[in-house]
Amino acid sequence: MGFGVFIHRTDSIYDDSPAEQYQFPSQYLGRVQACVGDWIIYYEPRKVAATRGYFAVAKVAQVIPDPKAPGMYMALLEPGSYLDFVNAVPFNGPNGVIEHGVLNDAGRISGRAQAAVRPISAADFNRILSIGLAENQPELPRSGEAIDAILPSGLAESTQAPFIFDLDRTRVTQLSSRVVRDRLFRRLILQAYDKRCAVTGLKLINGGGRAEVDAAHIRPVEASGPDILSNGIALSGTAHWMFDRGLIGLSDDLEVLVSRHANDRDSIQGLINRTGKAIVPAGIHERPHPQFLKWHRENTFKH
Repeated sequence: MGFGVFIHRTDSIYDDSPAEQYQFPSQYLGRVQACVGDWIIYYEPRKVAATRGYFAVAKVAQVIPDPKAPGMYMALLEPGSYLDFVNAVPFNGPNGVIEHGVLNDAGRISGRAQAAVRPISAADFNRILSIGLAENQPELPRSGEAIDAILPSGLAESTQAPFIFDLDRTRVTQLSSRVVRDRLFRRLILQAYDKRCAVTGLKLINGGGRAEVDAAHIRPVEASGPDILSNGIALSGTAHWMFDRGLIGLSDDLEVLVSRHANDRDSIQGLINRTGKAIVPAGIHERPHPQFLKWHRENTFKH
């Protein structure tokens, strides 16, 4: 087993779904198989406009031949392992390339940097994670909850940011911690939505600097919903409650739908921002994905 880097483009010709599967040709079979049971980092190449650089981490569960495409294979990701980075990590940092393994003996970028799948050292893996998941301005707890109570043992905000890794591979177990993932997912969503409720349009900050908005999963974690930005939406407490109970939903074009089972439709309509549509980030990969919106309409929304 070993860490790896998988190159992914939003406009890829391959049948990729980063939180679920990664399609690749046979020439990379050995490299991908070496990652089974271990973690990989997704990278978007520099030639992509507005590239995200290194943008997410996931765990490879198994590799199978692609039943739909001869000569192609699928890396299936472990459900619930995908996690978007809070901070995009560029290929080049202030001190040169972040991934030292792409350099040759002369210190120049080698052909390895062009490989769609490549192994990555534990040192490079930890370095990228320490940047991608760093929390320089940790979100405060919602209401008087002690900070130590929401952080894993030894990760209190008074001591250090939770994802400053050393070379100890046991630290990657934190990537499976629901407490850690929930906190990072909240930061990711609030950052993308500028701490503004997508339904009401309100951006409320309490006296302690805490945003009064929740990071909601569209397809819940309990229903195999991944911690990917496109499966999240920022909602105020009331809107979140209604969304989780199926009283409101979203169409594929982001129109806010109100259930006919709601007992006070007029008041609910009054809460929706004047556009009648969810206010979402500009980037395509940041917006709610239609597949998650469809799941919510079919499994949660009360028609």
